[in-house]
Amino acid sequence: MAARREVRRAAFLLSFEKLFLDDTLENIFENAKLIDEILVDDEVKALVEGIYSKQEELDGIIGRYSNKRAVSRIPKINLAVLRLAIYEALYDEKVPVNVAISEAVALTEKYALDPDVSFVNGVLGSFSKSIKQTGAEPQ
Repeated sequence: MAARREVRRAAFLLSFEKLFLDDTLENIFENAKLIDEILVDDEVKALVEGIYSKQEELDGIIGRYSNKRAVSRIPKINLAVLRLAIYEALYDEKVPVNVAISEAVALTEKYALDPDVSFVNGVLGSFSKSIKQTGAEPQ
């Protein structure tokens, strides 16, 4: 079994790739396996499929906490990170909210630009506060 950080990184990269391709997730998984640079196992597939099954809900939450720009104007790299973090925070009981946020910020620091780190951190910070205040996921 792969380390959770590697699963998360692979899911992020595959989700990011999907934002540019009008292709099925299965084809994206198959192509990634052929290239053999990104982990594609059942855990990664489940995470990516989960993100895309909840995409509308996740984007609604992102839109609610993104004060500076509409979801359609958020750079794709940030959108992929935000979807992953919020999905993990809401739907993966093994991942505490603070870990999902910390890992998302780390991915942003590695793959995006400096201003993106502040943006992602701000959106996820506001999201996290709303969860703590209500004790449940935001609607």
